[in-house]
Amino acid sequence: MMGWSETVRTAFSALNARRMRSALTMLGILIGIAAVMLTVGLGQGAQQQITSQINALGSNLIVVTPSQSSSGGFRGGGSTVSTLTMQDAAMLADAAVAPDVVAVAPTSSTSGSLQSSETTWTSTVVGTVPQWLDVRARTVDSGRFFTQAEVDSSAKVAVLGSSTASELFSTGSPVGQTVSINGNAFTIIGVLKAEGTSGTSNQDDTVLVPISTFAAGLSTSSNASAVSSIYLSGRDTDSLSAAYQQVKTALLATHQVTSDSADFTVTTQASLVETAASVTGILTLLLGGIAAISLLVGGIGVMNIMLVSVSERVREIGLRKALGATPGVIRRQFLVEAGILGVFGGLIGVGLGFAGAAILTPLLGISVLISVPATLIALAVSLGIGLIAGVYPASRAARLAPIDALRSE
Repeated sequence: MMGWSETVRTAFSALNARRMRSALTMLGILIGIAAVMLTVGLGQGAQQQITSQINALGSNLIVVTPSQSSSGGFRGGGSTVSTLTMQDAAMLADAAVAPDVVAVAPTSSTSGSLQSSETTWTSTVVGTVPQWLDVRARTVDSGRFFTQAEVDSSAKVAVLGSSTASELFSTGSPVGQTVSINGNAFTIIGVLKAEGTSGTSNQDDTVLVPISTFAAGLSTSSNASAVSSIYLSGRDTDSLSAAYQQVKTALLATHQVTSDSADFTVTTQASLVETAASVTGILTLLLGGIAAISLLVGGIGVMNIMLVSVSERVREIGLRKALGATPGVIRRQFLVEAGILGVFGGLIGVGLGFAGAAILTPLLGISVLISVPATLIALAVSLGIGLIAGVYPASRAARLAPIDALRSE
């Protein structure tokens, strides 16, 4: 009676005798395992990065954005008009209107041509108020942020993002120097602390000016009071839902609209994270399903090769049965061979998945997160595919009659 160790040794010997064919058989499984690992890892990495970017916007953040309509009355076409104004921001900053809102920062932005004594640079120019620093959880690295008095007096002062400062002033501190923004001279009073770059988003390539100064000389809107968004900070996480409702109710009443006809959108940080997770989850599931098809193809390949192997070894099967091997031993022999193909295909696929993650992470700028549980599941799946694919060929071999097998050519 052949034991398990003898069965495994015989299986390795049989597969080694057909090395090239065994390697090609494993190819489908290893590609499938690597594809599923990379797809799921890429999805998890993208979700983590998006969540990190949303959390970096601030703490207990609420964002109000305008629903925009074109001048011709068709959504999304032609010039756009903001439905949010400075008066809306001032109303929301009133503690009697929104008691769970602790800070409000209206912002307007445009693309600006910057020129220093050394070079020129194009960056995003943002007009805002001093509360922006707290609401967006940013800090000043050198110099200072502008004050409410400078907003009230429309002072021509600017605070640079770290990337913008590096581009405009390669040597020395920019604080105290002058920068031209779309032809208007501004005194640089501070530089923001670097936030880092994630993907294509660079929070450091920006320049901030008082929103009154922005409206007076940099805005492209015909309405000097219009703002492109209003950032609000809730009191704490527990009261964020209440703050959201207070903001929405106040704006609906002020704009004299209903929820169905609202000309603005209120979004909380939690809902942004939830939406991002939902979108990336669906994409990961979709792409993972597509990649899993290659695993199915790999399993079919194993079945085909095992059937060929049974056909080639009919006389060997007949001889072993004539010497006393039971159908169970023959079935086990071919199942072990199929399982070995699945396991080794899976192991090589896991190695390929880790190598691919190391290559794709710097190439795409997105972390490819491959977890240990996912790796173990991948190995279990590859073993399962090998065994399932080997069931039919093994049963066919076990059913062969010894005399017919020995008479075969």
